[in-house]
Amino acid sequence: MSTELLGSVTLGNRFARELAELSIHWRALEVPEPRMLMLNDLLAAELGLDPTFLRSADGVEFLVGNQVPNGATPVAQAYAGHQFGAYVPRLGDGRALLLGELVDVHGRVRDLHLKGSGRTPFARGGDGLAALGPMLREYLVSEAMHALRIPTTRSLATVATGRPVYRETALPGAVLARVAASHLRVGSFQYARSTGDLELLRRLADHAMDRHYPGAAEADEPYLALFEAIVAAQASLVADWMLVGFVHGVMNTDNMTISGETIDYGPCAFMEAFDPATVFSSIDYAGRYAYGNQPFVAEWNLARLAETLLPLLHDDEEQAVSIAGEALGRFRPSYSAAWSRGMRAKLGLPASAHGEVTSALVEDLIQMLQESRVDYTMLFRQLGAAARGDAEPARCLFLDLARIDDWMQRWRAFVPDPELMDRTNPVYIPRNHLVEEALTAATAGDLRPFEQLLEAVTSPYDERPGLERYAAPAPEDFGRYQTFCGT
Repeated sequence: MSTELLGSVTLGNRFARELAELSIHWRALEVPEPRMLMLNDLLAAELGLDPTFLRSADGVEFLVGNQVPNGATPVAQAYAGHQFGAYVPRLGDGRALLLGELVDVHGRVRDLHLKGSGRTPFARGGDGLAALGPMLREYLVSEAMHALRIPTTRSLATVATGRPVYRETALPGAVLARVAASHLRVGSFQYARSTGDLELLRRLADHAMDRHYPGAAEADEPYLALFEAIVAAQASLVADWMLVGFVHGVMNTDNMTISGETIDYGPCAFMEAFDPATVFSSIDYAGRYAYGNQPFVAEWNLARLAETLLPLLHDDEEQAVSIAGEALGRFRPSYSAAWSRGMRAKLGLPASAHGEVTSALVEDLIQMLQESRVDYTMLFRQLGAAARGDAEPARCLFLDLARIDDWMQRWRAFVPDPELMDRTNPVYIPRNHLVEEALTAATAGDLRPFEQLLEAVTSPYDERPGLERYAAPAPEDFGRYQTFCGT
């Protein structure tokens, strides 16, 4: 490794220094012959990293953790979590490492983190490795989410390890290098609270404030202000998910960030035919994390966060519970307001269009979408055409033509703005059959389908000739789609 080139990368170790009780110093499993598969040049430049260096042999060694810059302190982070409602007191990064913090070209602190980098003391019997398919899935979907203007962790690189990973069969292994505002989770606070060390809990809260919500530190009640800010961020985030039909699939408390970014793209997928009961995860037997349940689960997770913060909110527990409950009570109106704003934009309605009439318009449309199992993404793009005078493509998606005709008449009375609709409603999302096609080809050694799909979904609003298949629903013989955690 060229120490001169690696010396151009500066990684901070603030989390490792300030919150040592919440991490274990660790190094990545050595990768003998790492090979670059995907590099996000634009993100690299934003982080102040030279893409040419990252593509070099030395850079690839850095991106799998074989070598790290002087002063960096790679750690596996500790956290707890409720997994499908059941509390697990010790989870942590079983196959991941926080390499350190970068300061990007905008002056923002960002985490650089590895997935699939080998067993850590938190591995709980797992091999600590990752198969190529799930790492490319996270690369694809996280970058699609970023292009949809939804807060998310980002993918910097996917690197092949050349080491097989054994699941049901032998699969090619890979490491994902991802970037986040931070990797602080609700589970981080649950772990800190479980230690009984209130000073540690306070330091964690102070760290989260400084990292994400510095204005909270200036409030009369800073820890209450921190919680309120997290509630608002999560209400906005989940509304964003719902507006594009995204199903996270595994909304455990250890998968909810304090920053309000989407994290941990395991059994995630985008809903096509509209149905609130849509579930993709192979292990979500009861539908806990179904599309329509996501706002309620987010609120439940935030209640678990509130429980951890009670000692910081008031010395008297009863008063602390009351304070937390009042703050948590703002989630539903915040979520509803974000959803309503987003839905008005999807329908091309002016900001002034609100109240009972527009609420009824939205509710009626959602009911018709469900009854006719209309393709959610396609419908809103077709409504853009209807706003320009061509209603037939949208109209023919519904079973009850008289009802949709009546709805369109009421909708047109608002004079919807088709340009606003085109800026709001994507043409291209990571459709499930295309994702599987791309991952299957990539696993067999052909990255072209993946790269073509990535190009489509990272410019999701711009309809382009030749990309019609990327806007089309799955063929009828695709069947029920099921995703897996990728562990």
